[in-house]
Amino acid sequence: MNKIPLTLVGAEALRAELHRLKTIERPKVIAAIAEARSHGDLSENAEYDAAKERQGFIEGRILEVENKLAHAQIIDPGLLDADGRCVFGSTVTLEDVGSGKSVTYQIVGDDEADIKVGKISVNSPVARALIGKYSGDVAEVQAPSGVREYEIIDVVYI
Repeated sequence: MNKIPLTLVGAEALRAELHRLKTIERPKVIAAIAEARSHGDLSENAEYDAAKERQGFIEGRILEVENKLAHAQIIDPGLLDADGRCVFGSTVTLEDVGSGKSVTYQIVGDDEADIKVGKISVNSPVARALIGKYSGDVAEVQAPSGVREYEIIDVVYI
């Protein structure tokens, strides 16, 4: 399997989720199953069915998170020395050439991506257009409305 790129923050978030799933969610669903069993006939017990479904979801997510952490390539953006190039983990300030609006994004792994907090996936069209470019370069991004151009204003590694 390929390595999964994660920032330090993203790896810690996955570890915290795994800990919560194993220490809080798993025991809670086991208790819910035991409670539902105590109500008798399991064939018509909606509480039991819901608890078993929840258990399946939790166990599946635990396996998924463990697998991601096992295959993670953890990158500390603060230790990067990419000579001002846009790379995984870098924080990039862009200006839309058409509108003049400025935005700042950090290029992160798929699990960390959250556009609301300025984190875009390394696999997104914007990040793919930025990778390898320097401050002052113009990146062309294929958007649903057509090609958009962004000038790279600044690249930092924080």
